[in-house]
Amino acid sequence: MQIKLPKPFFFEEGKRAVLLLHGFTGNSSDVRQLGRFLQKKGYTSYAPQYEGHAAPPEEILKSSPFVWFKDALDGYDYLVEQGYDEIVVAGLSLGGDFALKLSLNRDVKGIVTMCAPMGGKTEGAIYEGFLEYARNFKKYEGKNQETIDNEMDHFKPTETLKELSEALDTIKDQVDEVFDPILVIQVENDNMIDPQSANYIYDHVDSDDKDIKWYSQSGHVITIDKEKEQVFEDIYQFLESLDWSE
Repeated sequence: MQIKLPKPFFFEEGKRAVLLLHGFTGNSSDVRQLGRFLQKKGYTSYAPQYEGHAAPPEEILKSSPFVWFKDALDGYDYLVEQGYDEIVVAGLSLGGDFALKLSLNRDVKGIVTMCAPMGGKTEGAIYEGFLEYARNFKKYEGKNQETIDNEMDHFKPTETLKELSEALDTIKDQVDEVFDPILVIQVENDNMIDPQSANYIYDHVDSDDKDIKWYSQSGHVITIDKEKEQVFEDIYQFLESLDWSE
């Protein structure tokens, strides 16, 4: 069965640019509505897609968090190649962790993290979430239950998730090196990560300009949930508060 899968997007508008980073097992469609919102407000946005994502789940197992972070860096470099020299990085979940790490490797105007994990209860939930993602993708492909069950018996994500956990721990250890303006966004009832991750980020970054916002009606993928319009507006207000050159 031929299925249509999301692709990276580049919405060109003004000279201010935002790099939008999706999460683990996510794809560019998770941040697409945010990209369109920002475009209407005069901001250019680019959302790369990590290797193995928006593809059969086995493809993720062939890749690694190191490759995905390079995909994020390449996304930043792509915007620079297109002539943008003032770039904010906004990331959902794992993308938020990558936004923090990217700010230590590139010159960023600001950072937005959305439901970004910092360890805690995260690992078990990510494992279960990954298995659910794999099953749902196989259903989406039109496979019958027997085929899905058989393929899931051979689906062993342990090594990939171990690498992911180690990558998150490394980023957590570097949070106190982050000094750029930052907006931390978190849902109160997060079924995927420990919501206290947001407080950890807010408390440990070395940024003078920092803010944290909580949302009570949304789930982990906040960019496509009930409060998305408020989230988009809060991100826009943060962007407007930054010291852009033009």
